Order: sequence, then C-alpha cells, then structure tokens
Amino acid sequence: MITITTTAEEKIRELMREEKDTLGLRVYVKGGGCHGYQYGMAFESKMGEDDTVIEKGDVKVIMDSQSAPLLNGCEVDYVDSVQGSGFAIKNPQAKTTCGCGSSFSA
Repeated sequence: MITITTTAEEKIRELMREEKDTLGLRVYVKGGGCHGYQYGMAFESKMGEDDTVIEKGDVKVIMDSQSAPLLNGCEVDYVDSVQGSGFAIKNPQAKTTCGCGSSFSA
C-alpha cells in the first residue's frame, strides 16, 4: 500500500522513543489546503477497527479507511536539507501539488 524509506523508518523510531504509549505513526489525508487535500501525521496510541497498518521492522504506519485509498502507492520519506527537515510524502496519484508539498489534488 505505502512504502517507508529507511531514513523515515529511523526517524519514526527515534521520535517514538520520546513519546509515551505510542503504537505508531498515523498518516492521513483530510480536506483542505490549496489543492483540495492535505496530508497529516500524528503519533497514535490506539487503532480503529477499520485501520490499515503497514509494518517495517518495529515501526508501524497507521491509516484510516478513508485515507488509505488516497495514500495507495505513496512513499513516506524523511528529508533533512538546508531548506528544512521533515517528513515528505511522494504520491503518484497526485495530479497537482502545492509548492510546500503538503497539499494535493487527486
């Protein structure tokens, strides 16, 4: 469904150690942003019945049933550059994206 780069996996693992009672990283899509949809991420301490879980080693990425189809084929990466650092999502389904990469249209 989605892939997690080694760099993202390492960063998720590092951040999870700082959080208490964390099961994994929830990646989701919600309406809004300059192109109709925007990505969101948050550490999750519980899962829903309809959640999809992708595991890479001891790292779990959790998606709800509404976000999963929009995230199908995505790659979650962690980028550290002079412009800044953070998680980046590469979505082959996105028809257009905004300059910051956090909003897209499908």
